[in-house]
Amino acid sequence: MKHRIVVVGAGYAGAYVAGTLARRLSPADTDITVVNAEPDFVQRLRLHQLAAGREIEAPQLTGVFAGTGIRLRLARVTAVDPERQVVAVADADGGGELGYDTLLYALGSHAADHGVPGVAEHAFDVTGRPSALRLRERLDSLSRRDGGGSVLVVGDGLTGIETATEIAESRPGVSVTLVARGELSAPLSAGARSHLRHACDRLGITVLEHTTVEAVEATRVLCSDGTALASDATVWTAGFAVSSIAAVGGLEVTDNGRIVVDRTMRSVSHPNVYAAGDSAYAIGDNGRPLPMSCASAGYTGRQATEAIVGRLTGREIPNTKLEYLGNHISLGRRDGILQMVDDEAQAKPKYMGGRKAARIKAGILKMSLWATSHPTFGLPKRKRRLAATPDASAEEKAVVGRVAA
Repeated sequence: MKHRIVVVGAGYAGAYVAGTLARRLSPADTDITVVNAEPDFVQRLRLHQLAAGREIEAPQLTGVFAGTGIRLRLARVTAVDPERQVVAVADADGGGELGYDTLLYALGSHAADHGVPGVAEHAFDVTGRPSALRLRERLDSLSRRDGGGSVLVVGDGLTGIETATEIAESRPGVSVTLVARGELSAPLSAGARSHLRHACDRLGITVLEHTTVEAVEATRVLCSDGTALASDATVWTAGFAVSSIAAVGGLEVTDNGRIVVDRTMRSVSHPNVYAAGDSAYAIGDNGRPLPMSCASAGYTGRQATEAIVGRLTGREIPNTKLEYLGNHISLGRRDGILQMVDDEAQAKPKYMGGRKAARIKAGILKMSLWATSHPTFGLPKRKRRLAATPDASAEEKAVVGRVAA
């Protein structure tokens, strides 16, 4: 009987891992299924651009996985039962269950409302294609108004900054306000913060610092100091959260629901479950948790791939890099910030800003799309056969032998 590998989620991490496993493992021994709710690969890094009006490429997953032998199941994951080793899904036909021997969990994240009333009912976000398109439709209607309308972006993290600047540049008739809980983009270096402020001034963005939003209503937000801010479209970018599916299923998770994994991205509670991307709580090489980001998806995806291949084929598992090097921030189409960090995840004094930084960010976006759309490019063509007892690498077997001796 073939070893069943199920990958849930086909974002940056899931699509890469699935395609790579299909290239490296023999189809005579393995059966790989990818479960994803949408038929296309979503460039989450560019959803703020989609919302602002740009056309963003969305390759079909059937094309991404063409020739790999991967089965694509278009369905929404509703539950994971690691004891029974099944994944429950829902689709137009009613859904069902998929059994697995190895599970790669890469369901990503969504906007975190932090319990603020009204966010779910009235706010927009850019964490998914449907929600980005909903915001785009709203912005279209505002642009048709005499005098435009007002957009309030809550949250001054990377997503908030990129969303506010993209909307301000693409929709010049719309008034944009960026709300920061503390000092605007405090984690950046002093020079980068100054560059960001100049960019906001150039684009006509109003910045409100040290402002906490306590409730979102249809046409305004209420702040902790009692003030009310008018808003025709409130965009919520105040952090990310993961699905409760892993926690409900009994996997060991952090307080915010991310799966706790070891250095090889293997669940510490269920050894045949791996996690990658935003769903994984992984400790980087600097001893700190990796942030939710596309870069982290790449690092954790590569490590999970090596671990799965190694354990199934009885080979030694290498430790791939788990780094957090810095942030690339786009400020519209022709400006940007490249901010590197040190081993303590603190911003280095120097930064890069302007058109060169914008070109680097654009290059990263293109590279991320290409790598995800061609997951098997450059990999060895040799298919690895599974070991007689797939679940231990050579290193683990050696340890067992020494203990037995």
